[in-house]
Amino acid sequence: MDRVALRGLKARGHHGVFPREREEGQTFLVDVVLGLDTRPAAAGDDLEKTVHYGIVAEEVVAIVEGEPVNLVETLAERIAVSCLAHEAVQEVEVCVHKPDAPITVPFDDVTVTITRSRA
Repeated sequence: MDRVALRGLKARGHHGVFPREREEGQTFLVDVVLGLDTRPAAAGDDLEKTVHYGIVAEEVVAIVEGEPVNLVETLAERIAVSCLAHEAVQEVEVCVHKPDAPITVPFDDVTVTITRSRA
């Protein structure tokens, strides 16, 4: 399976279980790796036979900026479902980064990574 990757999509969301997270919001970063067969698109040099990663990027950002959820896991699942709605995409790996998570010790990042497929 071929891969099309979008790394570091950035958006401000209001996700989290604490009131401050919901009120103030924070920056989330998302990496998406789409699994698909790119041969038909390459053979005909045809965008219609692959996934339009610009559209996927806009959809991911809209989800992050949209309806708040408590868990990063829920956010990742919503993004995966949206990616799989594209006909060419057979599999998706979604990694949501929450670098400003409310943790009381020094840290670089918190991530949740999920993989989903049509099968």
